[in-house]
Amino acid sequence: MDDALLRSLIPEVIAILCRRGADFAAAEDAVQDALVEALRVWPADPPRDPKGWLVAVAWRRFIDAARAEASRRHREELVDREPAPGPVTTTDDTLQLYFLCAHPSLTPASAVALTLRAVGGLTTQQIARAYLVPEATMAQRISRAKRTIAGVRLTAPGDLATVLRVLYLVFNEGYSGEVDLAVEAIRLTRQLAGMTTDEEVAGLLALMLLHHARRAARTSPDGRLVPLAEQDRSLWDTRLIAEGVDVLQAALARDRLGEYQAQAAIAALHADALTADETDWVQIVEWYDELVRLTDSPVVRLNRAVAVGQADGARAGLAALAELDPALPRHAAAAAYLHERDGDLVTAARLYAEAASAAANVPERDHLTREAARLNAQLRARS
Repeated sequence: MDDALLRSLIPEVIAILCRRGADFAAAEDAVQDALVEALRVWPADPPRDPKGWLVAVAWRRFIDAARAEASRRHREELVDREPAPGPVTTTDDTLQLYFLCAHPSLTPASAVALTLRAVGGLTTQQIARAYLVPEATMAQRISRAKRTIAGVRLTAPGDLATVLRVLYLVFNEGYSGEVDLAVEAIRLTRQLAGMTTDEEVAGLLALMLLHHARRAARTSPDGRLVPLAEQDRSLWDTRLIAEGVDVLQAALARDRLGEYQAQAAIAALHADALTADETDWVQIVEWYDELVRLTDSPVVRLNRAVAVGQADGARAGLAALAELDPALPRHAAAAAYLHERDGDLVTAARLYAEAASAAANVPERDHLTREAARLNAQLRARS
C-alpha cells in the first residue's frame, strides 16, 4: 500500500463528493469507509486508477447511507444524480476543502483537527497521538466540527487568511509521537502554495522552511532548549534555508507585503548570519516596524523591543518594553534578558524566576529556571 498516495487522494475525493452534492460530514465518512475497503482489496488487486476507484466506492457508500436515512423521493434524486462511468474529472477542489475546514464557525482547535483529518489524510488515532489526548477525545472534537459545518456550501470565496492561521497553528504545535506536525504543516502549505499565487501563502511556506531549518540545533542532546544565539549553526539545514530564501524573494518581488512575508524576512536575516554577533539587527528592527504596521500586535512589539535592545543597546530596548503591558506573555523573560545585558543581574535573576513560573511549556520553564540559577550563582560568587 502506498500510504503517501492514499493521503494525497483523500482531500481530492472528499471534494469530488461535495461537488456532487454530499455535505462535508457525509462525504468524509464515505471516504473513510472507502479507505477501509482499499486497505482490504488493494494489496491483492491494486486498481489501475486509484482515485477513480476511491471516488466510485465512496460515492456508493454515500448513496447507501443517504438511502438509509433520507426519504424515498430524496433517495431517487441522489441516485439519478450519479454520473455515468468514465474518467474522473481533474478539477481540484482541495482549496475549497481548506476553506471549509477553516470555517469561521469552528474553534481553532477544531479547525486544526479537521484540516489534519480531511486535507492531511491523518487518522483520528494519529491526530490524537500528536496532540497527546485520548483518541475518544479527538474523535468527539472532529465529530463536533463536522456537525458544525454540516450542510455548509462554499458559494463565495473562502477566507485564505483563516486557512493560513490554521496551518500556522499546526506548525507551531511542533511534533510528538508518530506524526510530525511541523513536517505535516509544511507538506500542507506546499500543497496550498501549488493552488494559489497568493504572496502570503508563499510567505508562510518560507517562514516554516526557515524556522524548520534550525530544528536540529534547537535542543541539546539531553533535551534542553538552546536559545538562537547559542545554537550550533553547523546543524542548520542549509538546503531548507536556501529554499526558504528563494520562496521569500519570489513573494517579495510581487511587492504586496504581508505579515508572513515580514516574519520570514526576519527569519532569513537570522539564517544569513554566520554567527550570532554578525546578525543584522538594524534590518531586523526595520522589518519589525513593518510587522507592527501590518498587525499592531503586542507580541510583535515585544519582539521588536528585544531587537531594539540588540541594535541600539539594552536601555533602548527596555524603554521600548516599558510601553507594553507587563502582563503580556514572555514580557518578564524579555525584560530579564535586557536587564542582564544592561548589567543589572539582581533584577534579571528575579525576572527570569518570574518568567519561569509563567512559562507556557516545560522546556521553556526549565530554560528560564536555569537562567535565574546561573545569575544567582554569579551574584553569590561576587558577594
